[in-house]
Amino acid sequence: MKHLLLILAIATVMVSCKSKAKEDTQVLSATQLADYSEFLKWKEAQTTAPVANHKTVTRVVYKTTPAYATTAPVVAKKKGWSKAAKGAAIGAGSGAILGAIINKRNRAVGAVIGGVLGGGVGYGVGRSQDKKDGR
Repeated sequence: MKHLLLILAIATVMVSCKSKAKEDTQVLSATQLADYSEFLKWKEAQTTAPVANHKTVTRVVYKTTPAYATTAPVVAKKKGWSKAAKGAAIGAGSGAILGAIINKRNRAVGAVIGGVLGGGVGYGVGRSQDKKDGR
């Protein structure tokens, strides 16, 4: 029983410290820019092509760069712990202390149970804060 609770506590901490890099947004914006440049080349070829059935053709081509055609801003990679990991660590530590204080007969079991429960609650609170921040 003690080993199972210890394994669950370690697994909770390991899962809460996992981070994901957000590199997909930079790849998509570069792809979109490449598609846009191909579109501009096609559009230029269409506007410079001769018109067969008209005697005089006057074309005015305005070359403006739309706001979305600029280079994509580079998103700085967030460093440090996420709020979910901080919440899990703080919750596990405080839960272990409270569990040891509350269970006076067997303080080790109380600390393990309190740590697991506190880590889970702390992770949940921190994860909700991460979702609000967009991390």
